[in-house]
Amino acid sequence: MLGDLRELGALRAFKVAYPAQTAYHLLYSREDRVRHDKIEEFARCDQEALDSSVERSLGLIAGAGTLPGRAAAEAKRRGWRVAAFAFEDAPGLAEAADEVVPSTITDIQATLAGLAARRVEAAIFVGKFWKSRAFSHYDQADDAGRGLARAGLSDEALTQMIVATLAGMGIEVLDQRDFLGPWLLPAGTLTARAPSAAEWEEIREGFRLAGRLAGDGIGQTVVRARGVTMAVEAAEGTDETIRRGTQLAGPGAVVIKTVGAGHDYRFDIPTVGPATLEAMRAGGATALAVPAGRVLLIDREQVARIAEAGDIAVVSHDGGA
Repeated sequence: MLGDLRELGALRAFKVAYPAQTAYHLLYSREDRVRHDKIEEFARCDQEALDSSVERSLGLIAGAGTLPGRAAAEAKRRGWRVAAFAFEDAPGLAEAADEVVPSTITDIQATLAGLAARRVEAAIFVGKFWKSRAFSHYDQADDAGRGLARAGLSDEALTQMIVATLAGMGIEVLDQRDFLGPWLLPAGTLTARAPSAAEWEEIREGFRLAGRLAGDGIGQTVVRARGVTMAVEAAEGTDETIRRGTQLAGPGAVVIKTVGAGHDYRFDIPTVGPATLEAMRAGGATALAVPAGRVLLIDREQVARIAEAGDIAVVSHDGGA
């Protein structure tokens, strides 16, 4: 066997030095070439067996919330070794991941070095990353962080720089839906009460407006009441938009959250959950609408309880995308 391996090494070196097939056929007999083919085949099979026994390494870039833990558990179920780089508090992540590495946006170089040291093949970005934190810590960023932000802090600019940087390290950024698909909200009404005719009017107009805003990278949520748009989401996030809109509208506001055409699910997966419904109930909002199959619902039972307690209609609509 050792002799075969030495011969294989010499053969491969010969083919690199003399790539033309003519030289190989002139210097080696047919019997030698057949034996070489068999050695190559055994070597290929051995390598495939070795590759299949090596656990794939996934880098989970974790923001806030419970989704990183859920994604880690699903990745583990699929055979990944999960190294989580935690930028925010993520309940359940430590129990689900193989390793949790505390991380900060002011030391991006440490995160990149950690990914490289663990031979990460793919990465997913899961959880809430606060845009306000990127602004407040901008002047404290290390060289790697400033490099990622050199084209600006817009979602589009950051996405392009992150993808390019990780691709240069041989790391592919994966779609979050591959790991969080079971929590996408299908078409239907989640609550006992469906939206009223007046609420449906706000929902239809809200989807039209929110779709344009999301497509332009501005925000995904609008709050409407009595034919008027009371609030539009920008960098503050959905819950703050709801608070601002309901404060202006008073009781009876309708919240619409949608997804822009061509939305990049690798870096953001629109989500609603208990905090969304609590903000709506506190402000007296009466209906929430999202596009079917494109928005995650966190803690469905708790959301339903809050909605029923606040007489809030929750609907996932096929025409909302």
